[in-house]
Amino acid sequence: MSRSTFLALATCAASLGVGSALADDVRITTFKDAVTFSMGGQTFVVNRDQNTRATVPQDFALTSRACPPNCIQPMIAADGVETLGELELLGFLTGPVSDSTGLLLDVRAPADFASGAVPGAVNVPASTLSDENRYRTDILRALGATGDDDALDFSGAMALTLYAGGPWSPDARNAIIDLLEAGYPSEKLFFFRSGMQGWVSLGLTTVSSQNPG
Repeated sequence: MSRSTFLALATCAASLGVGSALADDVRITTFKDAVTFSMGGQTFVVNRDQNTRATVPQDFALTSRACPPNCIQPMIAADGVETLGELELLGFLTGPVSDSTGLLLDVRAPADFASGAVPGAVNVPASTLSDENRYRTDILRALGATGDDDALDFSGAMALTLYAGGPWSPDARNAIIDLLEAGYPSEKLFFFRSGMQGWVSLGLTTVSSQNPG
């Protein structure tokens, strides 16, 4: 492209306001400005913050956290467990969650969950999935496991996506490992490694107990 042609195109774009239009149109993807899904009779809408000057909440703006325990987590939580990005998580919400065959688990502490979470998430703190929790079998049954306590059948169990605070938190990975050790099939487990930090950094919708949607 010649310099004169480039300058002509740049001038044309500026006169049409292309730059400002893009800045004011914050979509999820080029052809999708929002994602809608239903869970338990409630409808959720996920979009991106249209305020192009918005910033990440201070708690998620931190770059340094004490390690251990908050060390950078591997991309793969465990063998056979698929890692999801934000778009894949949205697909999980409009797919398995909407048709009641899957659940999105926020494994953070209840106070963190209450302050803001991914729409449609259910709070199941990581510690409750440890074998040290005497009521873990009750939780596994609520997720669809059947049979005797010492020989649970997970064939009808729900697909689960787990997330925590961010790629620095070990909670989601630890919870996945605990579920695998309990017998949960790896093909029914998914790891949203980015967690809340990744979600809010993209300006995606969150819900809280003070603002349920």
